[in-house]
Amino acid sequence: MNGLGRIGIWAGDLDTYPAAGLREAAAAVEDLGYGALWFAETTGREAMAQAAILLAATRRITVAAGMADIYARDAVTTAAAHRTLDEAFPGRFLLGLWESHPNLAQNVRGHRFEAPPTAMRAYLDTLDAAPFGPPGTTAAPHRLLAALDTTMLALAAERAGGAGVLGMPVEYTRTARSVLGPDALLAVTQLCVLSPDRSRTAELAAATAAAALPNRRALLHDLGYQDVDALDARLVDAVVAHGAAEDVARRIHEHLDAGADHVSLHVLTTTPGTVPVREWEQLATHLPT
Repeated sequence: MNGLGRIGIWAGDLDTYPAAGLREAAAAVEDLGYGALWFAETTGREAMAQAAILLAATRRITVAAGMADIYARDAVTTAAAHRTLDEAFPGRFLLGLWESHPNLAQNVRGHRFEAPPTAMRAYLDTLDAAPFGPPGTTAAPHRLLAALDTTMLALAAERAGGAGVLGMPVEYTRTARSVLGPDALLAVTQLCVLSPDRSRTAELAAATAAAALPNRRALLHDLGYQDVDALDARLVDAVVAHGAAEDVARRIHEHLDAGADHVSLHVLTTTPGTVPVREWEQLATHLPT
């Protein structure tokens, strides 16, 4: 299942780029030698349509909808879109399903938010029973579940090809591998801020770690970070790899050694909405072989 390669890019700002910039970003990721381009779905472009744009703009890399919102489309429509993209771009599209947030599901999309494991299990049941299939389709394409807590990781092990874990320390990669077992795909996303001078990355790294806390507070506490809201240097460094490209490369190796099959890099900068090609280039020279 893993056509992702070992290292990819998580492009968290794709929804802010115009269509031309979207294509240019995808081409840059491919030309720099990364194995996959990941993106999320919140309130911007529809995930399957965006995936089609990215797939058409590239030749070989995997395009991964890492967080396709299960409240954004019904499961039959998701099955149809997934299989259509897999037919048109064989082996190059990876669907990662996400259970959303109450605000997005209810206030933005107008649905009733259900308990995540219950909602995801019901969605997967309908997805698996969906009747749509292009000519020659014999099996459902591969999928992942975006998962943080161990309940969703266990569901991913049971009902998907693996899991995607975003923005957690290396210690949690070990936990995720333990829950998933040895054979499931584990893709982790590492938040990172790049600069040769770590004093210039500290402020953005702390702000990035703070933004990640709401969904991770309890998990981080269980990993031994006692005063999570204090955002001490140890916690910030664990959540956000910051400093020179060599520092991020060390973190990549740590995740791989802890059981990850693939690491995607979410590069944060002080200019959101601008494609961080320079940072991607710097990191590309340190990719594990």
